[in-house]
Amino acid sequence: MNPTVFVVDDDPAMRESLSFLVDSVGLEVECFATARDFLDRYDGRRGGCLVLDVRMPGMSGLELQERLADRGIDIPIVMITGFGDVPMAVRALKRGALDFIEKPFTDQDLLDRIHEALERDRNRRAERARKEDIAARIAKLTPREHQVMDCVLAGKPNKVIAAELTLSPKTIEVHRARMMDKMQVASLAELLQLVIGKQGPDA
Repeated sequence: MNPTVFVVDDDPAMRESLSFLVDSVGLEVECFATARDFLDRYDGRRGGCLVLDVRMPGMSGLELQERLADRGIDIPIVMITGFGDVPMAVRALKRGALDFIEKPFTDQDLLDRIHEALERDRNRRAERARKEDIAARIAKLTPREHQVMDCVLAGKPNKVIAAELTLSPKTIEVHRARMMDKMQVASLAELLQLVIGKQGPDA
């Protein structure tokens, strides 16, 4: 499914203008008149970004941002703000919004931020998928294979692992070979890179 630019703004003219702009560069766009409407209908599994007006009746842009965070949804957000709303937009940035753009803005300024937001979303989702794949591989290991992997990652040779686990070196070799096969790696270097990558700052 192609990424979608979700526009949430209570001004019908602004929604129509933004929808036309986004559509004109070949991106999919969906518009919502209220933050509540978007929150009720948005599926967090869908890729894309959110173009969000800071000040709206009912639920504000900041409140919507908080609700999304509460649900564990980290869709990149570009805030649209009027001059008097800049302090609110700064608060949104501190809470994780990608950027804010102040009215009046040029079409290109907004499109640049949208493309940046979509790229961030693609990268996040790719990284999440990679970590889920690694976790799935680890889940296939037996408890003994997991023990052997931990020892291998600690740099212990087979003889030491065998002594620690009171098994024969030959049995350790078998467990190690099966573990490497399930982890889909051909060398210790690959295994290290795979597991250390999974334990990065976003893990």
